[in-house]
Parts: sequence; C-alpha cells; structure tokens
Amino acid sequence: MEIMGIDIGGAGIKGALVDIEKGALATDRYRVPTPQPSKPKPVAKAVAEVVEHFDWNGPIGCTFPAIIKKGVAYSAANVDDEWIGTDAARIIQRYTGDPVLIINDADAAGIAEMHFGAGRGHSGVVIMLTLGTGIGSAVFVNGELLPNTELGHLELRGKDGEDRASDRIRTEKDWSWKKWAKRLNEYIQHVEFLFSPDLFIIGGGVSKKYQKYFPHLDLKTEIVPAQLRNEAGIVGAAMAAQSLI
Repeated sequence: MEIMGIDIGGAGIKGALVDIEKGALATDRYRVPTPQPSKPKPVAKAVAEVVEHFDWNGPIGCTFPAIIKKGVAYSAANVDDEWIGTDAARIIQRYTGDPVLIINDADAAGIAEMHFGAGRGHSGVVIMLTLGTGIGSAVFVNGELLPNTELGHLELRGKDGEDRASDRIRTEKDWSWKKWAKRLNEYIQHVEFLFSPDLFIIGGGVSKKYQKYFPHLDLKTEIVPAQLRNEAGIVGAAMAAQSLI
C-alpha cells in the first residue's frame, strides 16, 4: 500500500510515495525549494506542486518543524512565525484537495526508525535525537510516541541545549569532531539523567558520520545511528497518515 509522504523543511520541501508495509520509498524523491518568506499560503502551494508531480489523489502525511496538536502549529522553527496558531493541515488540504495529516518532523522520523530502522524491536524508553540546525526529539515508551517533546530546548548552562550542541553550532564554531562531541555528550548526559532511556537513536544528516564522534561519547545508555536517514521523515509522515484511511 502506498501513501504520499512529504517533509517540509526550512530550505526544501521533499516528497515521495511510500510503501508503508516495507517502510521504504516507492518512488524517487521530488524536491522544491521552500518559498521565502515561508508563509502558510506559499508553502501550501509548494506542497501542492509536489503532490501534483506524482499525480496523487489520496491521504497525505506532512512533517512540519513545529509543535503540532490536531493539525494546528503552536510554534515555528525555520519557517515564518505566521504559521503559529494556524491550522496547518487545513491550509495544505485547501491547496492539495486531499486529506492531510500534519506531524512534528522529529516525531515522524522517530516513527519510521521505530518500525523499520534502528529502533525496531526495542521496548522500554527510546529517545531519538535529530541533530541539525537545532535538536529535534522523539520519545517512545514501549513503542508508543509521546508527541511534541522538544528536548532541544532543555536548558543547559543558561542556553537551550540546541544552542550548545546542535550540528549548526559545530559548523558555526568550526569545532573538531572531538570538541563538539564534548558538548554533545554533556547535553545527552543531561537527557539521560532526566529520562533514563534504554536506547538513544541519533538522526539528522550528521548521523552518517557517527564514527567521527560516537567514540568520544561517554554514556550509560546504548546509542546507535539512525538507519533511514534523510528518508525517515517522509516514511514516518506517510505511516502516520494511515489514520486518514
């Protein structure tokens, strides 16, 4: 069975048809730039362009970089603040003509990893952290998602954790992998102390370079790189959209 999955980011909007039984893309990804400024109407039109590319009619799952409750955005990360308080699902549905489910981007990636990736078969508390411009999080208890956790905003030494340990900070400061790993380790140890997880999954683009910094981490909890990488958000969004059928 195939469902349309779309990943809305600050720089690009990517989509593909997803085989939700295999947890894999059924087509190549199609990408369009995220409109700037990234206000609701232009972004919804861009999503519709991606949908039209696949000549798709049916349920659509969309990731969105925000706290999402019943389709409404309660924050906005890397997109225009005009999204805050809007019914994102309704806006996008208006332009696509199809039923739409909106889900936090890290939560979508986590769903995919739990079912088909690094978290498959794991029980207990599993925390996925996506390291990029910020730090996204997805928390699962015996396979069930606790949505909208936003652990990147945990305060550490007077700053949001993501302002001390995200991949953006590593790049801006031009830190070595070892120096960045020291900051990252402090942040993850803080999360570890608060939640006592059974497994950490590290996602985001930097996950494919895990061998450069994992050896410098000192944690009590098992930590593994994500397996679906850039496809996780699209796959997880499509899986979540099964509820629309």
